Amino acid sequence: MSSIRIAWGTGTAPTEMAAYDAALADANLHNYNLVTVSSVIPADVPVEVVGTAPDLGPAGNRLTVVEAHASVAGPSRASAGLAWSRSEGTGPGLFYEASGETDADEIADVVRTGLDAGRDLRDWAFAGEQVETATVTAGAGEYASAVVLAAYGDSTPLC
Repeated sequence: MSSIRIAWGTGTAPTEMAAYDAALADANLHNYNLVTVSSVIPADVPVEVVGTAPDLGPAGNRLTVVEAHASVAGPSRASAGLAWSRSEGTGPGLFYEASGETDADEIADVVRTGLDAGRDLRDWAFAGEQVETATVTAGAGEYASAVVLAAYGDSTPLC
């Protein structure tokens, strides 16, 4: 695996699914079949904060992700967040994700609290943490979605 890339996006649209697709497009992850996994970072795999994902392979391929995703009907606000921490050096680590109808600061607090709890469950010497959030407001009569994703490596064919 080359690396895990952290990307995020927001979008608004006339339907919930279209807003989610727009948020994925903003992160450049809209052309993949996303397969979510739990939140463990393998040892020796770098985590890169990219904002917008690079080309990770052909459209329709499978892409493994950890995903925070919120969608709302307006008027409202959607926020998503992802926090992560690694054990010292390039050891294993954890992602924690959260989302909701709130602001980015509250989501950041929630993912940090979850990350703290996850670190307490493991006998690893963790070093530092990082947090990324995305927030969007939906106007009346529209939907909004916010996503933050950790994309594991490049995509692979489904068939």
